[in-house]
Amino acid sequence: MSLDERFESEVMPHARALYGTAFRLTRSPQDAEDLVQEALLRAYRGFSGFRPGSNARAWLYTILHRARTDLLRKRGRSPSTVELEEDAPVTGVPPRHEAILTAGNEDVQRALGEVPEVFRQALLLRDVEEFSYDEIAGILAVPVGTVMSRIHRGRAQLRRALGGRRP
Repeated sequence: MSLDERFESEVMPHARALYGTAFRLTRSPQDAEDLVQEALLRAYRGFSGFRPGSNARAWLYTILHRARTDLLRKRGRSPSTVELEEDAPVTGVPPRHEAILTAGNEDVQRALGEVPEVFRQALLLRDVEEFSYDEIAGILAVPVGTVMSRIHRGRAQLRRALGGRRP
């Protein structure tokens, strides 16, 4: 099997999911398309170094998030970290957000847009894309503890933005 055929079979099935994540990160169809195109171009250029049998999905999301970071730097802005005044304890595991987000629930989408980007990225990767904490740490290039903290804080902010109700 040629390199192009391997790329087509291992990478391209993830393109639609990449676009969904890119759209939720950028909140713009044009920016999402540009971001996915850049990520796929980078993946294609580096595919000769990809080990067959590796986690292609996590590899692609790592490329997508790095491309997003590079685009933010080019624009002269970067995601900011926001400290919470009160960090309410999380009780139980929140339900999956995927069905609600993809169903077009405007309240949840609006609330998610109010969550700072660093927390929103971690939330999307965990609750929508269902990556493990270790995979998210690799994608975002941060320690697992940071991932857990960002998800916890992001969920708390999402709950507050929704008026205390769970999505």
